[in-house]
Amino acid sequence: MSAALALGDDALVLSHRLGEWAGHAPVLEEEVALANIALDLLGQARMLLSSVGDEDELAFLREERSFRNVQLVEQPNGDFAHTIARQLYFSVYQHLLYEQLAAGTGEFADLATKAVKEVAYHRDHAERWVLRLGDGTAESHERMQNGLDALWRFTGELFRPVEGLDVDGESLHGSWSSAVTSVVERATLRLPSGPQSSAWSAGAGRQGLHTEPFGRMLAEMQHLHRSHPGASW
Repeated sequence: MSAALALGDDALVLSHRLGEWAGHAPVLEEEVALANIALDLLGQARMLLSSVGDEDELAFLREERSFRNVQLVEQPNGDFAHTIARQLYFSVYQHLLYEQLAAGTGEFADLATKAVKEVAYHRDHAERWVLRLGDGTAESHERMQNGLDALWRFTGELFRPVEGLDVDGESLHGSWSSAVTSVVERATLRLPSGPQSSAWSAGAGRQGLHTEPFGRMLAEMQHLHRSHPGASW
């Protein structure tokens, strides 16, 4: 499995999920913020996928089993708190990952150096919303906790080795755990208990095994391109 394909699929799929909030976000300002994050991720996806092959073919003509994104990013938006929980888990991971890659000399160093600042914004955005919802009303607190609980089982896959990705997985996992725990506790919330072991946590997206919602999302994402093959815009 190509590391560029794995990282590119992560960014592509999460970009599409965030784009689904267009016209549905709770306030106009947040709709713009989520759209900007989605565009940042789409830009990363284009750079990564184009290093592997034709970006349009890879995005719109592959079958479900050919995608190598982690299962976390394909999970449905749910309510706004679920989206923020997904964003917290992933953006903290991606920020720490890109920091490691930017500090190295591997093939992803240039991309990571360019992207790490925008990913830092994604992380800050998610952390601020977790604090706002967790330490808000009784209902917002409950919804935020439900989001963290529902998506926790998908986080273990983030730290499994990816061939060609030169990172210290143990250090990455430790830094992620500390950062996420700090935010969650400050928001008067709690992380679910349970080990992030391969036996306990979900996660075969890197092997092309995806959850049921992904197939429906992919059909929607690819519909226009497949309906008009060879069309130029």
